Amino acid sequence: MNSQSHILIVDDHADIREPLSTFLRRYEFEVQAVADGVAMRQCLQRSRFDLIVLDVMLPGEDGFSLCRYVSEHVGTPVILLTAMADETDRIAGLEIGADDYLVKPFNPRELVARIRSVLRRKMRTEENAAPQLVAPSPAQEREYRFTFSGWALDTRTRELCNPSAHSISLSTAEFHLLRVLVENAGRVLSRGQLLDHTQRADVVSFDRSIDSQISRLRKKLEPDPRRPHLLKTVRGDGYMLAARVGVEPA
Repeated sequence: MNSQSHILIVDDHADIREPLSTFLRRYEFEVQAVADGVAMRQCLQRSRFDLIVLDVMLPGEDGFSLCRYVSEHVGTPVILLTAMADETDRIAGLEIGADDYLVKPFNPRELVARIRSVLRRKMRTEENAAPQLVAPSPAQEREYRFTFSGWALDTRTRELCNPSAHSISLSTAEFHLLRVLVENAGRVLSRGQLLDHTQRADVVSFDRSIDSQISRLRKKLEPDPRRPHLLKTVRGDGYMLAARVGVEPA
């Protein structure tokens, strides 16, 4: 996900389509907007898009039919927009291949957050073939005891012990974040990458939420959180654990 992400908006209401296009461009998305399914299909023949924001209630071919077509023949992620809050419609949209669903009226900033979340999941899927972690992931059902700078993190018990062997409490979010950093020690991870590895699939999070979690971890790990030597900030890129890590089965 970056400033080159190409978004197609399909909505027959100009008073929604045009302001929304302008708003998304403020967030450095490349945006094209059309009013119906015919124009959408023409766009898909001419250009490649990273995501489609698709209104359900369209003249002619409706959004459900178009979403099914995209899911079966194109593969571009789709976020459906609808004025109907009925859960049945939401479930139907997800069942035919939509990646997310937003009810009108909505806050444009929420749509931006959902777009970013879907694009991150897409990127993660595309990169899934490449090895990401130094140690096996939790999905492989193996747990480890990591040691670094006198600290020890046991992923089986989720216990963090300081150099004095005292247990330090971690929230679930702090544990998952620290685990990813430890498993990738010495490697700079962007906020988006950290979110991909730590957030629940059903939760929409913002990149900056990682900053507050890092701040809380620093208060537990660093002698002086204002001058961190373990959890380093790499300006403009993200964060890294600056320590040599040992690993053994838990």
